[in-house]
Amino acid sequence: MRKVTLYILLILIISMTSCSQGRKHYKIGVSQCSEDIWREKQNAELRMGAYFHDNVELRFAVAFDSDERQVQQIDSLVATGIDLLIVAPNQIATISPAIDRAYDKGIPVIVFERKTNSQKYTAFISADNYEMGRVMGEYIATQLHGQGKVLEVMGLKGSSPAIERHNGFVDAIKNYSGIDIVATLQGDWTEESAYRSPLLTSPLGEEHIDFVFAQNDRMAMGARRAIMERRGISSTQGGTGGGLPRFCGIDGLPGKDGGIQLVRDSILDASYIYPTHGDQLIQLAVNILEGKPYEKETMMMSALVTHDNARVLLMQDEEIMRQSDYLDQLHSRADNYLQRLGTQHVINWMSFGVIVLLLLTIVLFYLYHLKKTAIQREHVVNTLWNLKPEEIPSPPTHHPTPNTQHPPTGEQGASSETAKDNEPVAVSQFITRFKEVVEARLADSDISVEDLAADMNLSRVQLYRKVKSITDSSPVELLRNARLNRAYQLLLTTDMSVSEVAYAVGFTSPSYFTKCFKDEYGKVPGEARTL
Repeated sequence: MRKVTLYILLILIISMTSCSQGRKHYKIGVSQCSEDIWREKQNAELRMGAYFHDNVELRFAVAFDSDERQVQQIDSLVATGIDLLIVAPNQIATISPAIDRAYDKGIPVIVFERKTNSQKYTAFISADNYEMGRVMGEYIATQLHGQGKVLEVMGLKGSSPAIERHNGFVDAIKNYSGIDIVATLQGDWTEESAYRSPLLTSPLGEEHIDFVFAQNDRMAMGARRAIMERRGISSTQGGTGGGLPRFCGIDGLPGKDGGIQLVRDSILDASYIYPTHGDQLIQLAVNILEGKPYEKETMMMSALVTHDNARVLLMQDEEIMRQSDYLDQLHSRADNYLQRLGTQHVINWMSFGVIVLLLLTIVLFYLYHLKKTAIQREHVVNTLWNLKPEEIPSPPTHHPTPNTQHPPTGEQGASSETAKDNEPVAVSQFITRFKEVVEARLADSDISVEDLAADMNLSRVQLYRKVKSITDSSPVELLRNARLNRAYQLLLTTDMSVSEVAYAVGFTSPSYFTKCFKDEYGKVPGEARTL
């Protein structure tokens, strides 16, 4: 039986080796016009997409907003023998000659995100920048009920997104005679360009403005900082108090300080998701190289981000990012392992199937674990720490089966007390008191359920039953969650070491604290500060 298995394995290895040797290896050049968090996310997606095509090699070049540098980089990529060029032109006209030279040499060209004034390209993929500007204009006009003063901050002069977003925005505002665009400032997509705008540091920065529309979130934050400093307001203040205008932008990136989080935290009033979709770019490139069908013009879907949907969008995007990071780490480990093997071509095909199955299994298990943990934790936190007293649900009241025998007077009294305990007011008061007792004793590592019950003038059994009936969790589970929640806050807001935090919230051992923290949040305490 073992010999048969070995023969089968040998046949598979030989067949996969012959297939691998017969496939062409593709070199794809990626010319980015600038470097920012939007493009960092896209580059990460490009690499992730390339993981699923083991015959694809990516070569990146960044022009840092320089037309001359980007022209040189495109020519250099072409000289190295790339099979396809992916390019985001810095400006419409100035980069076209270099793109034309690549196309004339028979190199397929995918233009993404920004347009050129040439028709020499194989495919174009982007979101609808005109529609973004138009929707933001409609949103602002609606929020102002058709009356108010608006300031616009444009992106890099001569770039197609800046031109198209401006046109869409202006066309929308034209429909509202009561909306006045007091000024249009010229930025370059960076926060500093808006922050240091001469108009914002002039008396205009003190004039009454109802809304600021910046063509990306970074410039919106720069304009906000400039106006607040001009008016002597701390730039860390949230919201739009003190006569401040409301601010909105475009990009809607996930993650820390991304547009979605800024909207959720009321720093920005709205944003607009400008999709990166690096994986879609790679698939388009492979389809072109392998002669498969593809669309010459592709418009990616995008969406408005407001206070109504920011929290949900942020949760979804953060989950996707965590999964992508995890897959990236697994792929790096797999690469290191493959590099140590002698017969690289044979192992590549064998490992590819194994790794895909392994990744699929891990991702499904990971998602199941995350969903289960999130549901449990959200239930506990919502029912105990986040809900307002009047929102706390009453535990179900069980009605006894009618019978002809009346219970003794003592049982009638107990039944009456139970009914009173289950009333919303009684439940609210119990929850409030239990929270106070738990939070007051978090640092006490010797605290027990008996101690908590004594503080509430209940027996251990009474406390357990009541907490379980309301939250479907035990007092010990709630105490541990409260400690971990406080620990997370201390990690983010103080310089305390992990050991100091562990003892401060009542854990007797930093190692046990680390285990509980990882079980709850999927990461060790030290990683919480790096996100």
